[in-house]
Amino acid sequence: MEERLIDGKAFADMLYGGAALLGEHQQEINDLNVFPVPDGDTGTNMSKTIAGGLSELAGEDEESVGEMANKFSRGVLLGARGNSGVILSQIFAGIGEELSACDKVGAMELANAYRNGIKKSYASVQNPTEGTILTVFREATEYAAENITPESTVADFYKLHIECARRSLEHTKEILPVLKEAGVVDSGAAGYLYIVMGMYEALTGELVPSREIVASSEQRINIDLFTRDSRLEFGYCTEVLIRLTTDKVDPDSFEIERVLSVLEELHGESVVAYKTGDVVKVHVHSFTPGMILSRLQEFGEFLTVKIENMSLGHSGEAEEEKPEEKKLFATLAVACGEGMSALFRDMGADGIIAGGQTQNPSTEEFISEFKKHNAEHIIVLPNNKNVYLAAKQAAELYEDAEVHIIKTKSLMQGYGALQVITPGISDMSVLVESIERAAAGVVGAEITRAVRDVTINGKHVAEGDYIAISEGDIAAVSESAEDAVMDMIATVDADDYEILTLFVGNGVDAERRCCLVERIEEEYPDFEITVYEGGQEVYDYLLALE
Repeated sequence: MEERLIDGKAFADMLYGGAALLGEHQQEINDLNVFPVPDGDTGTNMSKTIAGGLSELAGEDEESVGEMANKFSRGVLLGARGNSGVILSQIFAGIGEELSACDKVGAMELANAYRNGIKKSYASVQNPTEGTILTVFREATEYAAENITPESTVADFYKLHIECARRSLEHTKEILPVLKEAGVVDSGAAGYLYIVMGMYEALTGELVPSREIVASSEQRINIDLFTRDSRLEFGYCTEVLIRLTTDKVDPDSFEIERVLSVLEELHGESVVAYKTGDVVKVHVHSFTPGMILSRLQEFGEFLTVKIENMSLGHSGEAEEEKPEEKKLFATLAVACGEGMSALFRDMGADGIIAGGQTQNPSTEEFISEFKKHNAEHIIVLPNNKNVYLAAKQAAELYEDAEVHIIKTKSLMQGYGALQVITPGISDMSVLVESIERAAAGVVGAEITRAVRDVTINGKHVAEGDYIAISEGDIAAVSESAEDAVMDMIATVDADDYEILTLFVGNGVDAERRCCLVERIEEEYPDFEITVYEGGQEVYDYLLALE
């Protein structure tokens, strides 16, 4: 395709192409992990983020590039998972913002839109790190924008963009020495390169992507979970896109509060509703979806409608009822493993958001959880550095409470933070400060087995070795998980700590656990030791020193 302008259908095909090529290489992207640990999730996060955007395009065949770009950017915003997914969502938000008024676009318009993507993505990160997806996208965009002319085709723009992105991706190893030492390139940047390559191949006809890509990735529904003798316990999850129409309302002055008022009147739960232009998206849990659809149709006409019986397990567990009296604050923690989740609840977490390493929750999942808690303030413990940006993005979108995102980078820091949260505190600024101090005061380590040979910061790791990862570095390399725990403790000044908490993973039996505790007690008799069955995958032990 050598036309100088593309329409909305062509742009949508390109987005499907990007998702398809990324999907083919998803595991390859996951494996681009600095640490030799089987927990890489960048490819998965980026694929699910793009799937969120494509879900907004399902069944759509708009002629306008602006309409397609806006719908896609809305979807990736809510579907964003992990730091790479959030940055990707902001890239497309910037592109969509610039293209919103365009019916067709050429190379020059795309260059301007991609430049806006640079601004949005860099602004989304408090301290942008060069040598990542940000660098590759910026350099590729600037190179393509500087080398096109008014006569250039859309294909010319993407060809130049990809040409520079390849060079920039290789250069990430020079910008970030840890990548070079580990023998990998930046995973988020590599994922972006596959996306733009897929877009280009769809544009030129080399790739003909299926528009079933979103549906094929969704969980299958087990209809046997609801029989003729079942009673509806959990209601329906209802999601709709509504085009506001001038014969019913004034789309320009329409306030989203009118939608929220209807959903509240009909006892809707877990409500997420927002308006972009003349399109409104609604997510709600209700026992009477028909009544909700009827009332919402007073404002316009439906573009898409999806209703699911939550008893089938497709939409998760039943939601807890929102308390009638508004609380001062609610605490939400991200956790994985049944034992860890139960422990956090026992320690006072009002809600658990399932996730962590390899399973990063999306922006929309955070918003849905916020909605369950009738509180003036919401305290969020992400407990993973790759979850923080999605939580932060959700906090910026949510308006019904003041959301405080605590920078807990591990489950161990989340554990430390929960210990200082008590219901009687009324000064939120003091509470938040004490939580941050408690989290920062925890020295944590994750013990797991290496899946490949690597050298990081001068430490050589062979495949099969056990490693202790602490504060973003390899603290110890040992022949067994238990030795790794002991070697990690030996790297700190034991006199500075009084409490040692051990979270035991899913694959560790009672004999191994007991032998390790005996070794710690013998070598460090002054430690107060607590052991929990965390039930976490991948990591044999999680260790917290306070």
